[in-house]
Amino acid sequence: MIANLIGGFVSILVGASLIGPISQEVTTKAATINASGSTCTYAVDSAYSNCALYMSSSWGATILKLVPGFFALGILGIGIAVTYTSLRQAGVV
Repeated sequence: MIANLIGGFVSILVGASLIGPISQEVTTKAATINASGSTCTYAVDSAYSNCALYMSSSWGATILKLVPGFFALGILGIGIAVTYTSLRQAGVV
């Protein structure tokens, strides 16, 4: 039981620490990829030259920005599953 809790805690800790970098990477990719999927090469102080996904496809940018949220929900699901499994093995639930 304690091994499951420790393993779950470590996976939640690692997953939670990755939410920030994943969000930053998604935002960067949404701003530097055009509608055809090729990477833009010209960027000045976060002002991208009309090839940003935000400019060319608003729905694509919206869907791409959902990735960190679903990643966080996955980490939450892991936490609930590990806690429930550990409590079930202990006979509490």
